[in-house]
Amino acid sequence: MDIGVTTIIYYAIEVYTWLIFIRIILSWIRVNPYQPVVRFIYETTEPFLGFFRRLIPPMGMIDFSPIVAFIALQLLATILIRLLHSIGIY
Repeated sequence: MDIGVTTIIYYAIEVYTWLIFIRIILSWIRVNPYQPVVRFIYETTEPFLGFFRRLIPPMGMIDFSPIVAFIALQLLATILIRLLHSIGIY
């Protein structure tokens, strides 16, 4: 089984997207922020979400930064994979 670079990039971005989605769900429920899995999710996603949070401040009680982050991740995946395919890396 030959796993290519583009497959690894695709799945890495997919996993990161799921981590952001899980973080959104965790923000709706009461969790222990010191629990290791919760800390891992927050520490892993905060740099990326924080960047978009600085660009798009929350409007009322709604934070649109995860939506923009999802779109940016999908664009990044598409651009990277197409670029790698165009130079012959699979």
